Amino acid sequence: MSGYDVFSVRGLYTSLGDGWTYLNAHSCPQIPERVSSAVARSFRLSTAVSPVEKGGSHAQQRAAGTPEGDGFAHQARVAVADLVGATADSVVLGPSMAVLYSQLARAMRPMWRRGSSVVLSGLDGPEFTAPFAEGPASEIRWAVPDLGTGQLPGFQFRDLVDGSTRLVSFSATQGEIGSVADIEQITEDVRSRSRAWVLVDASSLAPSRPLDIHDLNVDILGVDLAQLGGPQVSALVFRDPLMFNRLGDVVPGIDLRASSVVSAGLAGGVAPTIDHLAALTDSTGTRRQQLVQSMTALSGYMRSLRDDLYLYLDSLESVHIVGVTGEAAAGAGKDRLPRLSFAVNGVPAETVQRRLVDNGLVTALAPASSLMEEMGVADIGGAVTVGLGPFNTTHDVNQLIRAVASLA
Repeated sequence: MSGYDVFSVRGLYTSLGDGWTYLNAHSCPQIPERVSSAVARSFRLSTAVSPVEKGGSHAQQRAAGTPEGDGFAHQARVAVADLVGATADSVVLGPSMAVLYSQLARAMRPMWRRGSSVVLSGLDGPEFTAPFAEGPASEIRWAVPDLGTGQLPGFQFRDLVDGSTRLVSFSATQGEIGSVADIEQITEDVRSRSRAWVLVDASSLAPSRPLDIHDLNVDILGVDLAQLGGPQVSALVFRDPLMFNRLGDVVPGIDLRASSVVSAGLAGGVAPTIDHLAALTDSTGTRRQQLVQSMTALSGYMRSLRDDLYLYLDSLESVHIVGVTGEAAAGAGKDRLPRLSFAVNGVPAETVQRRLVDNGLVTALAPASSLMEEMGVADIGGAVTVGLGPFNTTHDVNQLIRAVASLA
């Protein structure tokens, strides 16, 4: 497997030539040229008629005379399946994670019984929790975050899950703090106590790590393709397509797979998004094999960049990294994404961000969420969130440190 060449990767993003240093991959990922071109082409060709019958190992058989766009959704499902190590018939596409979670909650209604319980995460927003919290379950149980570290402690699931539990749902990461949940341990604890399905949103993990739904041992994996620099399309991937047999209709006569419809033009950009990730290194083999090689190399590079980001920012005495700095965060786990939120003592977050913009750095203000408020971020004047992408370099990190140090 070839090493990771960040400068070759940067050439895949034409937007990087505008003079800005983008450090906001968590909120506004840059779109690869391959993807933007593919989406434009897909919209143009979605209504064009294929002159010949199409088929093949990765293509859905289509009769001559049918629009090209009819095959884009199938191609997208195959690509997402390759991304997470599943099969195309286990992938459900939708316009957003919020829509997919809402439809899944309706489809799961036949699984609830009197006394059924659901375990949800206090780290997740209402778009992930409301569909299940407002459903027919008799009891909603909440896994709560550690307010010192912003992490989701896994040990609490041993007490929250029992034989009545039908679903355990949580996100793999905390978006602005970057903490990563111990998915494998949580899932193991759930399996030992119930037959509940485990639903995990892995959208934040997918841009920087290889994913395998079977290694993670989850039942349903969510991926938002937009967070990969792709189109506004999301997917739910089921561990086994036989799981669909336990689901009911979303609305009478329409099941989960039929109810999730996405634009053909956007669906046509999904496979090129996955192909882009597979081509970050000179990998070989099937697309799945290329993805594993490419994302493994990317993961190592991003870990190194992440360590530099945390090390250099934490060395500035007046900088507070949310969930890392201070005694309350002494037990913070080491597994984090290449992103963080920080504040400069005595300097409002808006002022920090303006200084960064003046230095050509694009970041984002941390949202005023209940978690951030409970962690005291509002009391210190807010925080700025930095998210690194596959095109960022050590020079970008150094540029950030110099700009922040001028304020500190």
